[in-house]
Amino acid sequence: MNEHANENVAAFLKVLDPQDNATGGGTASAVAGAMAGALVAMVARLSIGKASAESESGREPASFYEALDAKAQALASELFDGCRQDSQAFEGVRSAFRLPNRTEEEKAARREAIQTAWAHAARVPLVNAERCARVLELGAQLQGRSNPSADSDLKCALLLARAGLLGCVENVEINIPAIRDEQLAAELAERARALREGCGSGNETSSTV
Repeated sequence: MNEHANENVAAFLKVLDPQDNATGGGTASAVAGAMAGALVAMVARLSIGKASAESESGREPASFYEALDAKAQALASELFDGCRQDSQAFEGVRSAFRLPNRTEEEKAARREAIQTAWAHAARVPLVNAERCARVLELGAQLQGRSNPSADSDLKCALLLARAGLLGCVENVEINIPAIRDEQLAAELAERARALREGCGSGNETSSTV
C-alpha cells in the first residue's frame, strides 16, 4: 500500500456514500478502472500454463503473463491513486470559488485560481482515461490466451475498463467549457475525443460488449 492508501480508500468510500454530493463520476470511473486493472492482473497470473489457445509458435511463455500481470498491477495502483486525485481536483475547484473577491486584486487572484483548478479538474480524468485505455489494451492481449476458467473475470475487466474510460472522458468534457485558455481547451478536447473514438471501435471488447 502506498502513502496515500488511506486517502484513496476515503475517496472510494465517498463514492459509496449516498449522502455525499462532492465525489462523483470521475472518482467512480477511476475506481472502475482500478478494479479492471486488478482483474487483468489476476487473469494473467491464473493463465500461466493454463491458457486455452496456442499460437503458431506454441503456448505463450510464463514471462508473457508475468509482464502483463506487472503492468496491470501498476495501472490498478495508479488508477486507485487517480480516484483520490479526482476527488481532490473537484475540491480544488470548490475551494477556488470560495476565495475572497472583495478587492480587484482578490478578484483577479480568484479568477486565476478558478481557471487553474478547472484545468486541473479536466487533466486528472484525462490521465485516468488514458490509464483505462492501457488496461483495455492489456486485457485485449489476454483474449484467446487466458485460462478458460477466468473468462468471466476477463470479460468483467474489459467491461469495467471501458466504463471507466468513457466515464473519465465524460468528466473531461464537462469541465472543458469552463476553461478560457482556448488552446488548452482544444488540446484536452482532442485527446478526449481520440480516447472516446478508440474505445468505441470495439476492437478490444468485441466479444464482451
